[in-house]
Amino acid sequence: MEKEYKLKGLSLVNCENKKEIIQLLVGAVLFVVGLLLKENQIIQIILFIMSYVILGREVLLKAVKNIIKGQIFDENFLMSIATIGAFAIGDYAEAAGVMLFYEIGEFFEEAAVERSKKSIADLMDIRPDYANIKIDDEIKKVSPHSVKIGDIIIIKPGEKIPLDGVVVEGESLIDTKALTGEPAYKRARINDSVLSGCINQNGVLTVRVTKIFEESTVAKIIDLVENSANKKSNAENFITTFSKYYTPIVVILAAFLAIIPPLVLRESFIEWLNRALVFLVISCPCALVISIPLGFFGGIGGASKKGILIKGGNYLEALNKLEVVVFDKTGTLTEGVFKVKNIKPSDKFTKDELIKLAAQAEYYSNHPIALSIREFYDKNIDKNALKDYKEISGYGISVKIDDNDVLIGNEELMRANEISFINSNDIGTKIYCVKNGEFVGSLTISDEIKKDSKKTIAELKAMGISKTIMLTGDNIEIASAIGKELSLDEVYGQLLPIDKVKKLDDLLEKKSFKNKLAFVGDGINDAPVLKRADIGIAMGGLGSDAAIEAADIVLMTDEPSKIIDAINVAEYTKKIVWQNIIFSMSIKVLFLILGAFGIATMWEAVFADVGVALLAVLNATRVLKK
Repeated sequence: MEKEYKLKGLSLVNCENKKEIIQLLVGAVLFVVGLLLKENQIIQIILFIMSYVILGREVLLKAVKNIIKGQIFDENFLMSIATIGAFAIGDYAEAAGVMLFYEIGEFFEEAAVERSKKSIADLMDIRPDYANIKIDDEIKKVSPHSVKIGDIIIIKPGEKIPLDGVVVEGESLIDTKALTGEPAYKRARINDSVLSGCINQNGVLTVRVTKIFEESTVAKIIDLVENSANKKSNAENFITTFSKYYTPIVVILAAFLAIIPPLVLRESFIEWLNRALVFLVISCPCALVISIPLGFFGGIGGASKKGILIKGGNYLEALNKLEVVVFDKTGTLTEGVFKVKNIKPSDKFTKDELIKLAAQAEYYSNHPIALSIREFYDKNIDKNALKDYKEISGYGISVKIDDNDVLIGNEELMRANEISFINSNDIGTKIYCVKNGEFVGSLTISDEIKKDSKKTIAELKAMGISKTIMLTGDNIEIASAIGKELSLDEVYGQLLPIDKVKKLDDLLEKKSFKNKLAFVGDGINDAPVLKRADIGIAMGGLGSDAAIEAADIVLMTDEPSKIIDAINVAEYTKKIVWQNIIFSMSIKVLFLILGAFGIATMWEAVFADVGVALLAVLNATRVLKK
């Protein structure tokens, strides 16, 4: 079977390349033999015609088909009319030679395009080929599409995880690089969730499937990247519109060039017809039509390599116009993991006594704060010592520990029970502990700021972002402290999801009309705001359905600094696209003038068309390496 690379709607198949190479070689040999047989003009003309038909058959067929469809003015039409015109005026060698040169250029141009597409396709190597399903005591290799929720699959060392699931047996290291873009390993144990697309490193895992393939993480990522080309940037839309009007105009100009000068100047009709044909070949806009979409496609692929999934060229282009970046707090700028930051016992108790009592009191609670206290204590707790456990909604916990009455909770719990306590001024969530009516001390629990958050804010400002803002549901005291530490311009706290949307609407109205506002959130609770923003960026979107659905850009790691990488890729893509536009248009205009004045021949015309397109495409592929 021939090796085939596929990316929805795009393919590179080796046998097709072989067919094109054979056609080029046969056409080239006939053309060269024709040039050498100068003595026999009839055989020479026959060889040139044979060479032309072999080389230009597909161009001619495409031109006819497009004319039937009403799509007349494209490069196939222009090449057909120009070379047939050359035959008509007796320039047989030139007609065949131009078609040969054109096809050679097209071949290398397509090779460059396909190479870049293959680079994108290689990113989709996360697509699993099979799943090892366990049925009774047998293991069968099946298509991932046929596996159902609840089925048990076996993942051996070195294999890709084919579907999302939960480990029911085994332990192993999981390589998540394929999804995150970063070399990272995660330990997978019983009851841990594992995501499709990751690679099992060293142990055998038995996994219960939790999502069918079409809803799995890997399928959604593949679909996102494959369909990213459907959303065109302004530059791509401009070129499509430009080509629609540009090509008919140059055909009309070529007709005028062929007819009017001979009549007015009383010069050779053949001479001006030849100039008109040259003019037509030069006018092909394929360098722009191919290289600009490819530039954005390459930018999307380059970003994917870094673990940044961008849903379309329009969003990539919009990153160049960022004026305001709005952040959620928890899970975006902070780790989203509570940790004990400070322990303040009263004069009669020690730190060890306070943290032990707090950990015991929080033993049965599943609240993140309770988990952080127990994790900090990190010792065994005798649950037999606990009696009469009771959660007091909105306040805290009441429990008997070794026949001691213990209360643990917030300020309101202290006041409700008329406990004399020392109010903590620490920034964070304060937990107060009481034993037999006596104040034991306080603990401060807070969320850690991510390592690269401060650097990200500083770099955004250095890039010219006018405002960095935080919207959070956390209390304003904590939000303000974090905002101050990160040097954010504005901070708004204690916001419900609906409040966030209203505040974002206000910010959208205040920004300049042409520039963009991006909202960066965790993609789960912030879906409405992600949708409302000009650019929705989901932080930590790994495995989050809401992130992939709601956001325009998904950062597959928890690093805010990936936003900087995305902006850099967008800027580089814009630079390459404008290089292609300026270069292509400059060469086109120059050669159109040279062709009109009879200075450029058909050979130079083909270089101006295919050569410029090839150079522009090669330039566009540089984006993939950014």
